[in-house]
Amino acid sequence: MATAAEGPADDARSDEPWGAVVGQPAAVAALRAAAVHPVHAYLFVGASGSGTRAAARAFSAELISRGSDPAEVARQRRLVAADQHPDVSVVERVGAAISVGAAEEIIRRASLTPAEGATKVMVLADFHLVAPPAAAKLLKTIEEPPPNTFFIVLAEEVTPDLVTIASRCNRIDFPPLTDAAVVEGLVADGVEPARAAEVASVAHGDLERARLLATDERLALRLALWRDLPGKLDGSGHVAAGMVDEVRATIDDALQPLLARQAAEAAALQERIDRYGQRGSGARELEERHRREQRRLRTDELRLGLAELARRYRDGLTTSADPDPLLDGLAAIQATAEGLVRNPSEELALQALFLRLPRLV
Repeated sequence: MATAAEGPADDARSDEPWGAVVGQPAAVAALRAAAVHPVHAYLFVGASGSGTRAAARAFSAELISRGSDPAEVARQRRLVAADQHPDVSVVERVGAAISVGAAEEIIRRASLTPAEGATKVMVLADFHLVAPPAAAKLLKTIEEPPPNTFFIVLAEEVTPDLVTIASRCNRIDFPPLTDAAVVEGLVADGVEPARAAEVASVAHGDLERARLLATDERLALRLALWRDLPGKLDGSGHVAAGMVDEVRATIDDALQPLLARQAAEAAALQERIDRYGQRGSGARELEERHRREQRRLRTDELRLGLAELARRYRDGLTTSADPDPLLDGLAAIQATAEGLVRNPSEELALQALFLRLPRLV
């Protein structure tokens, strides 16, 4: 069940899965209660890094292990935490939206008999991006799943196309984490408190993003590049193109901690393949997840930079005799940030923005 920037819980947390869900006491309390008498479908609503993925893992483990003896509960939890349980099926998005083809695959997998026990859990990721025909096709299956099959639907928001499915689910909200909660999570991971506070201030409530940034020694250099950018712009295409190249190079650099983690995951998987054989190894799924993680990180890096850029222009408003150009610049930054969800060309989006921004000394 590992997904973009939110890998499986480590062994220290496997026996108590809720320990991996940081800063969401209300959601955890609701799900602990729900695990006693679960209903057919749940909708977890929260932004990336808010804990929805970790909560889906923990809740799946509780559903799968209901009624088992303590030793079996511990085993089931460890399998789910390691993304190795055959009866917890995670469906990840391929492409820009959840398609009809993906919906048909979900229906097919939901119809299969559990491989190991009596219960099966289907975790559906990124369902704020479901296409209307796919949502319509899935509605009956989510509303009336096969016996002992539970759905956990993950979405960053409830879009118009998701409303009908949402009405068939028990909704659990995951608000953005506070900086204090992010710091707490990082310190629990072994990050120094001062470093944790620095990273939390730019992670915008995303704990998994913060975990990556905490290992990134070049974060300060990237932030400085964005802060200094308004003083270098002069309205010319040549300068704008040069700054785009610099920004994109820093994003490539920011990928390195993630690539290192992915290489370790791929090596561990290869070791399992060598030991136990290729069948059911998950090699293709891991490769697809790694690609999603890399795309998400690039988007996150752009959002981080744009937020720092906006902060610089807001600071400039306090001393500017003519605030209108700065306000126009802030509006352009906001429009660029919102446009990232449509997966535009990085280069074209940044160049268009840098040509519009006023110089700020």
